Amino acid sequence: MPARHDIDAERELWDTFAESTKDKVFESESVFCWTQYAGHGPGPELLGNPTTALEIGCGTGRALAYLTQQGVKTTGVDLSPVMVKHTSERWGPLGAQFICAEVLDHLSNSTERYDTVYSIFGAAWFTDPAKLFPLIAERLNPGGVLAFSHPPAIPGAYGPQGMYKGGFAGKAMFTYRYSYTPRKWANLLLRSGFKDADVQILDAPKPGHIGTLIVRAVAD
Repeated sequence: MPARHDIDAERELWDTFAESTKDKVFESESVFCWTQYAGHGPGPELLGNPTTALEIGCGTGRALAYLTQQGVKTTGVDLSPVMVKHTSERWGPLGAQFICAEVLDHLSNSTERYDTVYSIFGAAWFTDPAKLFPLIAERLNPGGVLAFSHPPAIPGAYGPQGMYKGGFAGKAMFTYRYSYTPRKWANLLLRSGFKDADVQILDAPKPGHIGTLIVRAVAD
């Protein structure tokens, strides 16, 4: 985990992101999509038929709201208190629960178990998988599903990478993201207690555009 002062810097970055996406919380409808392209790729069927779900790095909460409307008991965790305030106001009346916490802290301290834990361009991209995956495995019910998506690695650029917001001038707001080959992702999951891991790169709907890495793993 990054040092605590780094977590504070990340929180400020995600608070800024929360303000920039406020309209997506309050003006958009609930939707569940794994990719960055509307109507492209699989849907919530990757999760199986869960009765309980945890979204890590839940962002605007729209995917969580979709599951809530399908009768799933849902919890979302996000680092940004601004985002959690927005999502709680917008989607809380549906029954979705939103918690402001750093994901490793939350998973370490929680005793809740879930049928599925998932991330859509969220915390699974921005958290050290060697620390994250074993904690998720402990919080999943037997046979539970971990699924996540984010952009595939840039060829040759693997491992933890720092990312500044807004270029290279101004106040330093930054986060870390983790990029690996599909084979490496699968190996990380299998070493973390998952019995099955499927990792695919889904091509974009337009040739030459950025695809989507989609991962599905099953717990013992």
